[in-house]
Amino acid sequence: MTKALFFDIDGTLVSFTTHTIPSSTIHAIEQARSKGHKIFIATGRPKAIINNLGELQKRSLIDGYVTMNGAYCFVGDEVIYKSAIEEQEVRTMATFCQEKGAPCFFVKEHQISVCQPNALVRQIFYDHLHVNEVPVSDFDQAIEGEILQMTPFITEEEENEVKGSLPNCEIGRWHPAFADITGIGNTKQKGIDEIIRHFGLDLKDTIAFGDGGNDISMLHHAAIGIAMGQAVEKVKEAADYVTASVDEEGIWKAMKHFELI
Repeated sequence: MTKALFFDIDGTLVSFTTHTIPSSTIHAIEQARSKGHKIFIATGRPKAIINNLGELQKRSLIDGYVTMNGAYCFVGDEVIYKSAIEEQEVRTMATFCQEKGAPCFFVKEHQISVCQPNALVRQIFYDHLHVNEVPVSDFDQAIEGEILQMTPFITEEEENEVKGSLPNCEIGRWHPAFADITGIGNTKQKGIDEIIRHFGLDLKDTIAFGDGGNDISMLHHAAIGIAMGQAVEKVKEAADYVTASVDEEGIWKAMKHFELI
């Protein structure tokens, strides 16, 4: 029976310590795919900054992608789902960040830019997550056209302050320094549904792997939700099974446990 396996990237496939995919994870995914299972990415990253899956991509092991926390899903060159944020709410977020002096990333279908970058952006996005450097833009230019995701560097208190003005948005947070914002209904759960619809698969055959707050919806939704060992407690509570950490062969151990390899 073909299973659809959905993997978060940062902290799940890719180690925060080594910034690479453990060899045991690569071998496990290779074995699972050789048995006929489908391999999908489910990430908050936009396509433009998915730069750390080289080993999997080189071996053609990925069947499809859920990106921007479900707002943009594609298989090969085919976009199977995309959903933009309402223009007024993009403007509201831009104004809020401008007034607070907060950095914010704005993501379009084929472009990403950052407004008001500061030392925190460099420390977290470039030094810690090893994201490619993103073009700097002013707010007016950054929000022209359809925006599929916004990533403001705001605190939880500031998030609570502005979210009442964003009734048609989903706000997720997997790092205390920033939030990911998409249009209402766009979560990794939605991404799973779009992928399995495209491939003619059944939800009962889905398994999701994650470690962050933005993974909770898909861990709940998939037939089996697997949390990484280093995940925070609320993520573990959302899962059906908790494996070892990414650096302790957590993916390989979980896939062995569920007889996927």
